[in-house]
Amino acid sequence: MTLLDVRWELATGPRPDAYAAGHIPGAVFIDLDSELAAPPGPRGRHPLPDADTFTAAMRRAGVTDSRPVVLYDGMAAARGWWVLRYYGHPDVRVLDGGLAAWVDAGGALTEGDEPARDAGDFTADPGHMPVLDAATAAILAQTGVLLDARAPERYRGETEPIDPVGGHIPGARNAPVTADVDPAGRFRREPVPDLDPGVSVGVYCGSGVSAAQKVLALELAGIRAALYPGSWSEWVSDPTRPVATGEEP
Repeated sequence: MTLLDVRWELATGPRPDAYAAGHIPGAVFIDLDSELAAPPGPRGRHPLPDADTFTAAMRRAGVTDSRPVVLYDGMAAARGWWVLRYYGHPDVRVLDGGLAAWVDAGGALTEGDEPARDAGDFTADPGHMPVLDAATAAILAQTGVLLDARAPERYRGETEPIDPVGGHIPGARNAPVTADVDPAGRFRREPVPDLDPGVSVGVYCGSGVSAAQKVLALELAGIRAALYPGSWSEWVSDPTRPVATGEEP
């Protein structure tokens, strides 16, 4: 098994300092901003990394196709889960409850860096998870179900602390990612209310990080959903795209 520590916070970014202060023995730190995303730009704040960059990052971490990969912590781990799945890894998992669950179960932590691992042989092969772009997200919002995983006040456009425009994609329904886990951070494994079987589903958020956790939660509930990696940060980069505000889709 290959264990990846993907600690990251929206306000501060990657947390190698937290990793150094205490991580699960054998875990390798992964930088979400530089290894699970390309530089920010017109495609959003966290566009997908190119295949070569991702291949190099996963080989550095010792990832191979023949061993399962387990990631923690929180939404960033779900982003890693999704990107690995998109690029073709056959066995990727997220530690339910994250680092806190490990510690609560009596698991030990270690400080500092890990010894260098043997290089992995994983090669990124794109296209193994469904994705949306701005055009197909707009269509899905009218013909299927497009879920906005952000907080309700951001969906309504009452506040927008990060992106230049507040609101949501017209037709999208608000389904905050916080509802997918219990207070301990464990997945609830409950279907989304009022989601008809067989309907096409897509998810977006601010920049494609928390939406990846929503995609994972939906998969645990038996629903395959597409991710819009560019999400709201890409949507509002084009001022001609429409913006909705308020409670209604």
